[in-house]
This record gives sequence, C-alpha cells and structure tokens, in this order.
Amino acid sequence: MTREPGGTPLGETLRGLLLNHAMHLETEALLMFASRREHLAQVILPALEAGKWVISDRFTDASFAYQGGGRGIDEARLRILEEWVQQGLQPDLTLLFDVPLEVARQRLSASATLDRFEQEQQDFFQRVRQAYLARAAQFPARIRVVDSTRTVPQIRTQLETLISGL
Repeated sequence: MTREPGGTPLGETLRGLLLNHAMHLETEALLMFASRREHLAQVILPALEAGKWVISDRFTDASFAYQGGGRGIDEARLRILEEWVQQGLQPDLTLLFDVPLEVARQRLSASATLDRFEQEQQDFFQRVRQAYLARAAQFPARIRVVDSTRTVPQIRTQLETLISGL
C-alpha cells in the first residue's frame, strides 16, 4: 500500500511542498508527475516485477481531475506527462469513491487541519468531481465508481466484488 503524492522519501518531501505551499499551477502539475516518476521507479515497478499487488491512494487520474479539471491545465499537456512518466503503464483497476460535494465537505470538517487543496472553494471541487466522472466515463473498464454515500458494509460488498474480478 502506498500513496501519491508521496510513497518514497523524495515523494514525501514533494508532498509537503504540494500540500502546504502556494505555487504556479504548472509547477504543481510537474511536481505531481516528478513524485509519480520516483514512486514508479522506487516502489510500484519493483513490486509489480516481484509479482505483488500495489494499492495506491491516488495515481494519474487524480492529476487529470485536480490539475486538469480543478486547475484548468490542458489535458493534452497532462497526457504528454503521463506518457513520459508512465510509458504506457496503467492501473488494472481504479476505484473512484464518489460522494456529493456537501457530504465531502461535512467529512472534511472533522479534519483538524486542512491542506491547501482541501481549503479550495466549492467550484474547484465541482470541477474536480466532474473531471473524475468524465475519466470514469472515458475508461469504464478500468475506473469503477463506488457510491460512497452508502453504508460501509454495502461499500465493502461492492469492493469485494470488484476486486475478486482481478
């Protein structure tokens, strides 16, 4: 199990910068992909080569949602970075835990400190959510939407079904 940004010592340093320091939107995108490249080289690819499963909290679809949908970076630029960094590698399954923005905000309000992404306005999150859902519609065989307004046991049952298919 790992996460993005982060997952490596360098990735965690970049995570701290990304979550806590204001920066140009293109710098943000480049740092996300720099963290991802390191993550792939140091964690993901070695694990896959060893025959292990990798579960990552976020991957490239998050860049298309946050930097593309949320920040407005042209998708063509993100696709170039995706190809350069991943060289065709894609997850077998991406789980998109979807809730209405009001539910997400209520859940975030329980958090003690909010990072700079979590402090964004509602229109940013609406664009992010729409970008995620558009990616799910574009790649329905890989990205599965999980209705996360349901109960934990209902969600667990859906996840067990989705994962058992792998």
